[in-house]
Amino acid sequence: MIITPEMIGYVAATLTTASFLPQAILTIKTKDTASLSLSMYSLFTLGVFFWLIYGIYISDEAIVFANAITLVLAASILFFKIYNVLFKNG
Repeated sequence: MIITPEMIGYVAATLTTASFLPQAILTIKTKDTASLSLSMYSLFTLGVFFWLIYGIYISDEAIVFANAITLVLAASILFFKIYNVLFKNG
C-alpha cells in the first residue's frame, strides 16, 4: 500500500478535529466556559475559518473537511463563552 499525501492529510485532519470533540462536548453539556480564554477561542475560530477558505480556494478536500468540522466545534465553544461573558459574568 502506497501512502499518499492525501492519506496523510486525512489522518492529520481526523486527529486534529477529533481532539476538539471532548472540549466541545463538555462545553455544550455543562455550558461552563470559565476556564476558557475568550481571546484564544476568538483567534482560533477566525484562524480555522481562514483555513477553511484557503482549503476551498486550493480545492484541498482534507483541509476543507477538517476545518469545516473544527469551525463548527470551535464556534460552538466560542458562542457559549461569549454568552457567558455577556450574560453570566464568566
